[in-house]
Amino acid sequence: MIEKFVETYTKKLATRPECIGVSSRDITEEDGSITREICVLAHSDDLGRLIGKEGRMIGSLKTLISGAKAKDGQNYRIFIQAINQ
Repeated sequence: MIEKFVETYTKKLATRPECIGVSSRDITEEDGSITREICVLAHSDDLGRLIGKEGRMIGSLKTLISGAKAKDGQNYRIFIQAINQ
């Protein structure tokens, strides 16, 4: 559910939405908790748009995801990775 939201959100921001991809995996932390790691793959031209000025855009996305954490108790980590096509 969160992955679909992140994909839709980032596609609306990107100038090349066809290049956006989202993948996720579960990571077991040292304390035994499970964190879902969400990776947004985007064209290198869109990195600045997705991160935003002073990280505000990615920060707002993290804030929205933290609301989901409050609901389901799952920890999330999000990062953006560049792809060149």
